[in-house]
Amino acid sequence: MTEQIQQNAHATAPLPAFDPGSFWNRFSHNYAVLDDIRLHYVEGGAGDPILLIPGWPQSWYTWRHVMERLATSGHRVIAVDPRGIGDSDKPLGGYDLATVAHDLHRFARHLGLTDNGALNVAGHDIGAWIAYAWAADWPDDIRRLALYDAALPGISPAGPGGIPDETTNVRTWHFGFNRLDDLPELLIRGRERPYLDWLFRTKTRNPAAITPADLDEYTRLFSAPGAMRAAFAYYRTLFNAGGLEQNRLRADKKLAMPVMAWGADGGVGNRLYTTMRDIADRVEGGVIEQCGHFPPEEAPDTVAGQLASFFGN
Repeated sequence: MTEQIQQNAHATAPLPAFDPGSFWNRFSHNYAVLDDIRLHYVEGGAGDPILLIPGWPQSWYTWRHVMERLATSGHRVIAVDPRGIGDSDKPLGGYDLATVAHDLHRFARHLGLTDNGALNVAGHDIGAWIAYAWAADWPDDIRRLALYDAALPGISPAGPGGIPDETTNVRTWHFGFNRLDDLPELLIRGRERPYLDWLFRTKTRNPAAITPADLDEYTRLFSAPGAMRAAFAYYRTLFNAGGLEQNRLRADKKLAMPVMAWGADGGVGNRLYTTMRDIADRVEGGVIEQCGHFPPEEAPDTVAGQLASFFGN
């Protein structure tokens, strides 16, 4: 059963200001040590837990506005940095989706998030890749799955061949660049801030969604020892014959849990929804209009409302 509940949701609300003082009165930094890796997470609120997974080149911080709204609606909210992301450990290997999904399976058990039943999970960008792999590999962990603005490597149909048009090139150029050995690090090291600034400006519909203070935080994380290598490792590990085939095989068995899939009109559009409709039994979603690639920051009221409604109280 599939349902496109809103073909076009609109991201028209004024962008909120982030008040660190107010936020940290409700949330706190924590670490989970899982034998071979330490994962950083931020947690607050009370009620049924919701786990949020960020994408590239970001961290838990991408969910900050959404987290406050979900906590206010009566949820325990946990935003985790998977391996190699944010303030989590950055080992040399283990960036295939099976390993990262297993990390989060162990993380959920470590925090007791599945003690009372399956868990509600949302992911954006690379976080959507990870969340899908987790749901496919450990389906008993996930109660409901929400995905935002990503194409699933090896599963979503590839775009047309040849030289892309200008708009497509701006949106997708990094998939090839990030896979290259050594060259991204050579070109970006020491220039992390202008590199990230360019990414955010070209991938948002409203660049004001990423303030100078936000850019400072993302630059801090991306400039940390090992961070750049780890970020590119996701692309280098997945975008080869073995990585793509591993993910494609997941789609042979449809997801049974309810799925919500939203693209952005300035991102993947309807592609995520149509992909999930083929590989899950119960799907709803559509397209967020007037929004770029970063819905949790460009449209936090819309995203928080979708998640609160989908996950329930």
